[in-house]
Amino acid sequence: MKTVSLKEVAKHTTKDDIWVIIHGKVYDLTQFLPEHPGGQKIIMKYAGQDATKAFEPIHPPDIIDRFLSPEVCMGQVDAAEMATAEKVETEEEKRVRIAHEQKPRLDEMYNAFDFESVAKSTLTGDAWAYYSSGADDEISMRENHNAFHRIWLRPRVMVDVAKVDTSTTMLGSKVSFPIYVTATALGKLGHPEGEKVLTRASAKKGVIQMIPTLASCSFDEILDASVDGQTQWLQLYVNSDRKVTQKFVEHAEKRGIKGLFITADAPQLGRREKDMRQKYSQEAPDEMDNDTVQRDEGAARAISSFIDPSLCWKDVAWFRSITKMPIIIKGVQTPEDAVLAAKYGCQGVVLSNHGGRQLDFAPSSIEILPEVMDALRREGLDKNFEVYIDGGIRRGSDILKAIALGAKGVGIGRPFLFAMSSYGQAGVERLMQLLQDELVMCMRLIGAPTIADLKPEMMDIRNLKDHFVANPTDYLAKRAYERMNPRGISKL
Repeated sequence: MKTVSLKEVAKHTTKDDIWVIIHGKVYDLTQFLPEHPGGQKIIMKYAGQDATKAFEPIHPPDIIDRFLSPEVCMGQVDAAEMATAEKVETEEEKRVRIAHEQKPRLDEMYNAFDFESVAKSTLTGDAWAYYSSGADDEISMRENHNAFHRIWLRPRVMVDVAKVDTSTTMLGSKVSFPIYVTATALGKLGHPEGEKVLTRASAKKGVIQMIPTLASCSFDEILDASVDGQTQWLQLYVNSDRKVTQKFVEHAEKRGIKGLFITADAPQLGRREKDMRQKYSQEAPDEMDNDTVQRDEGAARAISSFIDPSLCWKDVAWFRSITKMPIIIKGVQTPEDAVLAAKYGCQGVVLSNHGGRQLDFAPSSIEILPEVMDALRREGLDKNFEVYIDGGIRRGSDILKAIALGAKGVGIGRPFLFAMSSYGQAGVERLMQLLQDELVMCMRLIGAPTIADLKPEMMDIRNLKDHFVANPTDYLAKRAYERMNPRGISKL
């Protein structure tokens, strides 16, 4: 392959002639520039320079080979020249480095909110905005956790709880306790190894990982990081080109994926204003006028333009024809849709409002769980049909409440991203252990020695649907949450 000097790359810096370096290779992106889903602005920011740091967290490593012709590769830069090139630490990089140096020891982390508070400092502004943002006013995002506070416990005493067993099965796979790492995109925004960190931690702790369609690592990289016998599920955004979807699903089944979770709540990405505002705040080169800069897209929208908004119930039959994997509809928010999923032959549902990132004022999953279970029982559809929930789970008591009310397991996303971002695999493993320890304590104190002993009658849900009842103040959540602020006028 031809060697290109850094001096030569630096000559190509206009929108009519733009070269960038990615993973040591030089690419001419002039023709691709107007088509880039994330807009032209971010590419122009790295015109004539090495864009690898910005590229890696957002894209799997094979994306260029899959979507661009070989002709756009102009050659490779000399590794020795790259190594000797002056590297200037930006103010943001300096801030993140110092935050990592000054963060608390891992053994000082006692709960999910501790990890979130540390991650607020150790993540870049882009990463924090993407991970922490919710839709519109973020009401549903906050409600996801607040709703658990409206459920009180009814402990039973004089029960033999000398031994407490948190193990159970989910879609036929044995797990150490009833959680899974739910799918969250762009893992490399938080850690250089991205989703592979979550894979390894899940294997160590006996937890299932749901692999996201929009991972920073490639699908096969994540599978290759797993151990023999490890259970992994796939979260699927359905592509408008169904041949692409079919190829992906068939490949996943061949690689041993044990469950296909079809995301149904994202025909269009919600407005996540923290994410959008962060993208807006990045300075563009002067030549990028307002007409060429996509001001209304954050990282989320930039990577999701392929999602098919025509997905509907009749497509379940097509999925059943192309795979033998269990099919679960992810993003169900009403009892009616849970019943439909069962009637159309799905093996389960995930009650979810997408972490409060889609439709603001959509209900929390824990609020609709009791009515979903009631609806399934009335229709005689509750047997051999598994109900999962995600969103807002931060404590072992939250897990306990969900399982007692009928959930087979709960998905946890952001907390593991925050733990990974600040402390890597060890951080994820510690948070998993903390949650399991809390669950053991709660089961012992409520009088339930096994998961099967957790029953709805142990829960007082009279206030669950009453959004006007006074919740206990959750000071940890309040301190960890970053308020949304309107755009003000800068002081001159």
